[in-house]
Amino acid sequence: MSVASGEGDRAPLSVPIWYAYEPGGDVRVLTGRTSHKAELIAAAGRFTLLVDRLEPTIRYVSVEGPVVDTRPATRADLERMSARYLPAEKVAGYVDFAWENHGEQIVITLRPERWVSSDLGQV
Repeated sequence: MSVASGEGDRAPLSVPIWYAYEPGGDVRVLTGRTSHKAELIAAAGRFTLLVDRLEPTIRYVSVEGPVVDTRPATRADLERMSARYLPAEKVAGYVDFAWENHGEQIVITLRPERWVSSDLGQV
């Protein structure tokens, strides 16, 4: 995920982040309410997300767009997002830990405006 740093002499902030997306819909990310990235996204009003994969072929896609919603995250949001990335047997333990230790979380929703992608095939 990349977002303008807000400082003219600095490059954008770029960090890995868990995301959720369904074709034709919006992109959702979950992050700490007081995190630096949340503050920068709120100030910029938009961000970019880049995803790459090596299987079944080498490919990437980036999406950019405005923030259309920001709301407090629920435990169910954290469970759904964690289930996308963790083995099933690890989700409950991670959610318990994160809910207790990571502070307040928010869900930020991006409306896709621009897509850039490439599939390099079986290089």
